[in-house]
Amino acid sequence: MSFQEKVWELLEKIPEGKVTTYKIIAEKLGTKAYRAVGNACHNNPHTPKAACHRVVNSNGRIGEFRSGLGKKVKLLEKEGIKVENGKIQNFEKVLFQF
Repeated sequence: MSFQEKVWELLEKIPEGKVTTYKIIAEKLGTKAYRAVGNACHNNPHTPKAACHRVVNSNGRIGEFRSGLGKKVKLLEKEGIKVENGKIQNFEKVLFQF
């Protein structure tokens, strides 16, 4: 299984209404390749099953999204996650650890 496939598999495990970070996913895979996780999210062919919109920066900032930041915010807010000024509100409460 490729690195990207492993990332996509983990994306499927993030519950609705929760977020995780590029760093947490990388560490779960035993690496520090945080940017490679972001690249895998960008190339994700399994949306929405593997919900890459639920992956954010370690500081709670929403990060990038292939369909645009506005779309990412809408998807997160639809799941009950509040975003203000590009940052997840109550970040620790909605943070998912594998």
